Amino acid sequence: MMSTTNKFFFLGLLMIGLSACAKDTFVNYTGNMPSDDKIEQLRTGMDQSEVRGILGSPSSVVSLDRNTWIYMSSEIEQIAFMKPEETDRKLLVVKFDNNGKIATIQHLDRSKGKDLQISEQETATPEQEQGFFRKYFGGVGQFVPFSSGNGIDNQ
Repeated sequence: MMSTTNKFFFLGLLMIGLSACAKDTFVNYTGNMPSDDKIEQLRTGMDQSEVRGILGSPSSVVSLDRNTWIYMSSEIEQIAFMKPEETDRKLLVVKFDNNGKIATIQHLDRSKGKDLQISEQETATPEQEQGFFRKYFGGVGQFVPFSSGNGIDNQ
């Protein structure tokens, strides 16, 4: 039989073990959203170097339109081993005109975003249709290391 002290000790260990399984929430913050007081210093007509001096480098510059800078931050919450969920997102979009001066300043948040569904469809590529030998041995003999490039070997 267990003594009363052993029972309390065992019960204490059991309580500690069960409390370790409690709801553990992990919050991860990403991005470099500037503070509100820095954002308030922006005015239309400022140039890119002034904006960089106040806000720092943007999180992203739109590749097709180098005149659009994006500052962003997001808060991602995860409970234990469950799938992470984005709980907050903030965007500051600064658009410059062709002279490099601020044209517009936009504040966006998660409520203005859209959830996108990822398509499971795949696009076939010619490499997928090749057979084993063509795929792995198709280039054998096509590379001549000391060739002059005109089809005549230098010997």
